[in-house]
Amino acid sequence: MNTSPAHEAQPYLRAATAGIRHHARSLPAQDRAADRVHLDVLHAHLTTLHQLLDQLADTTRPQNPAAGRHLATARTRLWQAATETHAAFHQLPTTTANSTECRPEQLPEGPTVLTICQRHLAAGHIIRRKTTPTDLRAHTTACVR
Repeated sequence: MNTSPAHEAQPYLRAATAGIRHHARSLPAQDRAADRVHLDVLHAHLTTLHQLLDQLADTTRPQNPAAGRHLATARTRLWQAATETHAAFHQLPTTTANSTECRPEQLPEGPTVLTICQRHLAAGHIIRRKTTPTDLRAHTTACVR
């Protein structure tokens, strides 16, 4: 059982939240469009938070089904946000020809560990196992160009 005070709980999650808050505040005042690197990092945050909510929904549901359902709904909404971020990533111009196509098997221009498409595909496996098409409404798990 976790007996730590609320203010000491989850220090890494608190640090991540503070980092995102700082980033949002430090964006330039002028209108600056998002770039592919920015969306790749944002997508990484969304999919990681999606995984966290997935775990929390699974562990919460047996003891508190109503809270577990709300967490599962939040997980689905995060997936939808990640899907739209992934689609926006592919709409932005690149420096190489045909690099806007989704190719999860290749490492086109992102980090060599895991590209946005590979990350999105991996997160898609979770959502497909735990939701129905109706839950996702009009959103798909396929790459959108």
